[in-house]
Amino acid sequence: MAGILAWFWNERFWLPHNVTWADLKNTDEATFPQAEDLYLACPLAFCIFMIRLVFERFIARPCAMGLKIQANGPQKAQPNAILEKVFTAITKHPDEKRLEGLSKQLDWDVRTIQRWFRQRRNQEKPSTLARFCESMWRFTFYLYIFTYGVRFLKKTPWLWNTKECWYNYPYQPLTVDVHYYYILELSFYLSLLFSRFTDIRRKDFLIMFLHHVAAISLIVFSYVNNMARVGTLVMCLHDAADVLIEAAKMANYAKCQILCNLLFAMFAILFITSRLGVYPIWILNTTLFESWEIVGPYPSWWVFNLLLVLLQLLHSFWSYLIVKTACRAISKGKVSKDDRSDIESNSDEDDSPPPSQKHHISATNGTNKNGTNGYLTGVPYLDEH
Repeated sequence: MAGILAWFWNERFWLPHNVTWADLKNTDEATFPQAEDLYLACPLAFCIFMIRLVFERFIARPCAMGLKIQANGPQKAQPNAILEKVFTAITKHPDEKRLEGLSKQLDWDVRTIQRWFRQRRNQEKPSTLARFCESMWRFTFYLYIFTYGVRFLKKTPWLWNTKECWYNYPYQPLTVDVHYYYILELSFYLSLLFSRFTDIRRKDFLIMFLHHVAAISLIVFSYVNNMARVGTLVMCLHDAADVLIEAAKMANYAKCQILCNLLFAMFAILFITSRLGVYPIWILNTTLFESWEIVGPYPSWWVFNLLLVLLQLLHSFWSYLIVKTACRAISKGKVSKDDRSDIESNSDEDDSPPPSQKHHISATNGTNKNGTNGYLTGVPYLDEH
């Protein structure tokens, strides 16, 4: 184990040339980032998760009730033992051959069976109330951490001149503000990583999981090798747009469509300008070019910048989704379905009993007049960064 740790914490990988871990030990005059500081993030992540549960139960839920957001979920499928057995034991997405076999067995037409499976899949999805509570928790955290970041960063020299991130690097003392900011952000992302398996699951689950892993890796990397100054800029820049998207989602769940459209427009403008404009021009410029000029490259420098470039690729993908949603909103007059929505839609044609229907299906199989059970009119769910 000692050999593995020695290999992992190799100074030639983590630190610039001619710098050792001994040079960055804490002294009476200065405090530097220490890898063991990050151990605090694990219990704190658990505490944040517990705080979230309390917040959603005693703060977010009453707010949702006050806004008349109902706890009922999507329309339930009509009970059917044969289809339920296929759904639970064989497949949730039957192919054409299986659909035809079930059609003959039940004396139902294929379209009705397709509708049943669609409703049954949606039946496992969370209610609007659960979505609102999740968004309100994230909105509250993002608002707090972004406000905190802006308040302390505006007093720092590296906010106004990014070259200050590299002068005297890596011998830059760790301040209490930077330490608190890092530990809280890392704890929050760890809690998000763990809760990805219990939260509302969306189509881009793997992409968001990759995003959280990249974000945690960047936070750990930049803290351990004392790139904390530029790390604070990256975190604050990303938190800005997340406040607006969570606010827009809350407005959507509360059926305040005008407010939702306004907040989404503000979010789209801020996201695209900050992630496709400010981020590469301000952040990537200083990490790739200014740091090269002042400090020079070393192994962990390449890894750090590779993760930052990966983040830029994710920004480009999400910006595409935002533009796609914005174009749809302009054509339809309102912000429409989330491309990552976890509730499947039914077309009006599918929701009306087909002429060839062989068996009467009770009214419980129907959906509301827009065919979406009220769960599809929303904004793109671009959660954490």
